[in-house]
Amino acid sequence: MKKIRDPLLTSFQRKLLEKELPQVTNQMLRQRIDIMLRADTGQTQTQICRELGCSAVTARYWIGMARTGNAHLWNQQSVGRPRQVDQAFLDRLKELVCQSPREVGYPFSRWTGQWLSKHLHQELGIKVSNRYINSLLKKMGLSTRQSLSSLPLAKSPQTSHRIAIQDIRSDAVPSPNRIGIQ
Repeated sequence: MKKIRDPLLTSFQRKLLEKELPQVTNQMLRQRIDIMLRADTGQTQTQICRELGCSAVTARYWIGMARTGNAHLWNQQSVGRPRQVDQAFLDRLKELVCQSPREVGYPFSRWTGQWLSKHLHQELGIKVSNRYINSLLKKMGLSTRQSLSSLPLAKSPQTSHRIAIQDIRSDAVPSPNRIGIQ
């Protein structure tokens, strides 16, 4: 005798997923919902994979989500792998490094890898670490550090902090009587 399986979804979850299915345009998100609904009707993982053309790993994951009561999280996880750094990202990174952060609305005067990472994530939606930002800058021959050529150089002796070692003139050396030594 064949055992009848208990439904994986509550009636509320099932109605919610059935309501969402026609409205979802992303094929991968539709597949997630479809996997959970089919598993709830008693279809096996193999049947679901064959009919939907999905991998066993995908089917197993979303059947598990339905089984643990997490069917409502079908749209919480992003689809596919994270976005990659492309030429537009690199161009924007170069553009930002070559201009002051103040021009973009920040109160500080120099970019850091961390701030470039945050700004590019906000602007382009691609999240990378500050170390990777610094690595990309190095490959492009750029840096967030101030170059020596851009630092102001002191030209007059009054503003210079350099020490010059010269021979001392004999008339410049004070005699012991002049400084109060006896």
